[in-house]
Parts: sequence; structure tokens; C-alpha cells
Amino acid sequence: MDQEPEYQEAEYIAVNKAKWDERAPAHAASADYGFERFRADPTHLSDVVRFDRPRLGDLTGVRGVHLQCHIGTDTLSLARLGARMSGLDFSAESLRQARALAGDTVDFHESDVYRALDVLDPGGYDLVYTGVGALCWLPSVSRWAGVVAGLLRPGGRLFLRESHPLLWALDEKADRPVLRYPYFEHVEPLVFEEYDTYVATDVAFTQGYTHTWNHGLGEIVTALLERGLRLTLLEEHDSVPWNALPGQMTESADGEWRLTSEPERLAASYTLVAVKD
Repeated sequence: MDQEPEYQEAEYIAVNKAKWDERAPAHAASADYGFERFRADPTHLSDVVRFDRPRLGDLTGVRGVHLQCHIGTDTLSLARLGARMSGLDFSAESLRQARALAGDTVDFHESDVYRALDVLDPGGYDLVYTGVGALCWLPSVSRWAGVVAGLLRPGGRLFLRESHPLLWALDEKADRPVLRYPYFEHVEPLVFEEYDTYVATDVAFTQGYTHTWNHGLGEIVTALLERGLRLTLLEEHDSVPWNALPGQMTESADGEWRLTSEPERLAASYTLVAVKD
């Protein structure tokens, strides 16, 4: 489904944007995102980018854009690896925090993903990067794939590290892995009301509602293939960079979280690379 009714799109964007605008300052102040480490050490990289460092290859001189960049730690990390990075996010407060961190190292733009081609350079990027926890905020993976294809130059690549749709389908409040939510893309959003966040903070939040969607791995791959991209890597991982299933996961020395018992049972995240021919 490539189109959403305008009133529905405006509603989910407003609801989700309010949550991210409120949480961005707390995220920037938390030790989890490590702003102080970035400022103290010019070689410091985010855990997410460090995880995929061997797969990213040489980024020297690469012109890239990070979609749904939030407060910019992954974006700045890619710039520190030599890429000429832009970042895009729909949250003005997230971008305020990102600019405070990155300065003029990264060029940031305010827009939702589906309108990225209106504010960025169509066909002008060697790299489109999307990080963990991004696709669940979008109702149509086909529309997203169209934006990716529209941004890339011929020979450019998409680099995606994302939470696995199998993980998103599990009940995060159960004491063992139990399927609860849709695995495949669904028209109506999953609506949640939660007043916490995934970093350690004492902030009391007032914005709790979110609208999210899941997308099956096959749907994601097919959407990219239909837009003329060629898959060159699809690697599933038994870990994610946050405690996605509290009470069921244990943090490893690499900063990743895995099922405490028999982690090989769960594909928790994946890395995907696709090239525009």
C-alpha cells in the first residue's frame, strides 16, 4: 500500500512526533547515548555503528544520509568514519540535540521520511543509512523503499541495521518468548500508551501514545527489489542494542542484549545491504 489517507498520516505523525520531541532531551542527557564520550574523544563511535563497522567498509568521501537520525549519534559516528553525512528526522527537538552534538560536521534536515525527497538531493547519495528502531514508525515499507531508491545514485547502497520483525511480534511483558503482535505489515497501527523510555532517566514524561507498524522481512526485501535495488547482504543477529525483552535478556560484553536462555532461538535484529543498479 503506497498511499495513506492524509488525515491518518497527519494523526500518526503528530502523535509520534510529540513523543520524540519530549524524549529527545532526556536521551541526549543520558549515559546511554554518551554525548560526553563523543565530546571527550573525537574517535568515539556509537555502539550501533561499531557493531557494523566491518560491514560498512571504507566510508572515506562517501556522501551519505541517515534517515530517522534522532539525536545524531549514529550520524556523527558515520561522519567520523569519513562519510560526508546529512541527517533527517521529523522531530525538531531531536535535531536541536543532534546539532548541539555534531556542530557543522553533519547537515541536518527536518522532515518525515516520506517527504525526504522534497528536502534532500534526489539521486545524490552514495549511502542511505537507517538504524535500529526506525521502520516500525512507518505504515508502508513500500513507500519507504521508494524514498531510498529516489535518494541513491546508481551504484549507491542502502545500509540497514534494524530490529527483526520476529522480535517486534513478541510480547515484551511475558516471562518467555510469546508471539503477541502482527509479524506482517498491517493497515491499522498498533497503539501503545507508555510513559517511560528505553534509557535511564528520572524525567517524568507526559506524552505516552505511539502509533507503530511491523513489516515482515520478506516484505522489506521485496519492497527494495521492486524499487530496483539488488540485495548484497542479509545477516540476521541474535542480539539488539537495548533490553528489548525485560526479564528475558542479558547484556553481553559487546553492549548487545540476547536472550538469557538459548539466544540462538531468536533472530533479534538483522543487517541488510542493497545496491541501486
